[in-house]
Amino acid sequence: MDLSGFIAGRYLFAKKSHNVINIISGISAAGIAIGCAALVIILSIYNGFDGIVRSFNNSYTPDLLVAPAAGKVFSPSQEFLGELRAEEGVRTVCGVIEENVYLKYGDRNAVATAKGVDSQYPEVTGLKEFLVEGEFELEYNNLREAVIGRTLALELGLRTSFLTPLEVYFPSRSEEVSLLDPMASLHMVKLHPSGVLSLEQGFDKKYVFVPLESLRTLLEYDDQVSALEIYADSTHIGENGVVSQALQKRIAGIAGDGFTVKNRRQQNEMLYKMLSYEKIAIYLILLFVMIIISFNILGSLSMLRIEKQDDMAILEAMGAEKSFINRIFLKESLMISFLGIIIGLAVGLLVCFLQQRFGFVKMPGNFVVDAYPVVVKFLDILLIVAGVGLIGYLTALLAGKTAKN
Repeated sequence: MDLSGFIAGRYLFAKKSHNVINIISGISAAGIAIGCAALVIILSIYNGFDGIVRSFNNSYTPDLLVAPAAGKVFSPSQEFLGELRAEEGVRTVCGVIEENVYLKYGDRNAVATAKGVDSQYPEVTGLKEFLVEGEFELEYNNLREAVIGRTLALELGLRTSFLTPLEVYFPSRSEEVSLLDPMASLHMVKLHPSGVLSLEQGFDKKYVFVPLESLRTLLEYDDQVSALEIYADSTHIGENGVVSQALQKRIAGIAGDGFTVKNRRQQNEMLYKMLSYEKIAIYLILLFVMIIISFNILGSLSMLRIEKQDDMAILEAMGAEKSFINRIFLKESLMISFLGIIIGLAVGLLVCFLQQRFGFVKMPGNFVVDAYPVVVKFLDILLIVAGVGLIGYLTALLAGKTAKN
């Protein structure tokens, strides 16, 4: 039988002669429990938002992007395209062009990024799910159409039900700019607005999707593209939404040294780093709060040691060594810490389950989800137990040294 642990347990749960010691011990355990519950809930909500951001990003980011290492555009040969499409794991290869253009709708105007895409593009991306008006169509019979971000549409006063065409302008690459009539140096195509998309503010105010051939005509290109977007089979995509390294290496081998081949993480490296750094920062800030809370344990044990001086004297008279007495206070400190951890984890997981199941806490304003999203990850639970447990253990060691003095 572990005698020091038994005595520590008796001291923890038995009623003290000075009730303030019970209160401080309870506050210590409650503080750790609240801190653990807060860690579970906040990190789980962050995981939920992280998942939403990644899903938005994955909706318009290809699995692999093949772009020229130098230069703005290139002309892919049919042989090159055939090799890419024949590669195992490749579902679709789409040629795209991106260019900043000037938009005019009625008497309003704006600058945006036009993305020229082919007919396959709407089918292989998830952008259709984010339509708030109209359809994702780029051609109807002989009528060329465009799909625009919601913020741009509001800025231009554009509605899909209106008959006014969207005018897209770009400076001529072959003609000199006329100082007398600068507008004569601009090429223009007219497109009918067919749909309005809404993902997130940065996307909504940036993009307008147009037919690939229309943008080539505007930019005076023949068969050039800015990049090739490759969409892979689900069997070659990991749980994190990133394509397998094996497929990426095979595509890079086909493309050669003149091209860069980037997966979703590499295409949005800053976004992924920012999401990871924010989560680490939240975790460390809450752990720092846990360190402050843990100092309550020192106060509780110091007062308990004063109250139990007679008991300690009796134990020493019976032959107990100083190390045995130190272990009593060390184990009581550990008990307070781990009791708080267990209660905090239970409360945090219960709150997360209820939020997932019933969505009690609603999101303010108009958002893509009604309630705060919650995703509990096993790794987060392990990190919480490890971090708070380490703090509890270090506090226990400090409490043991305090008792020794």
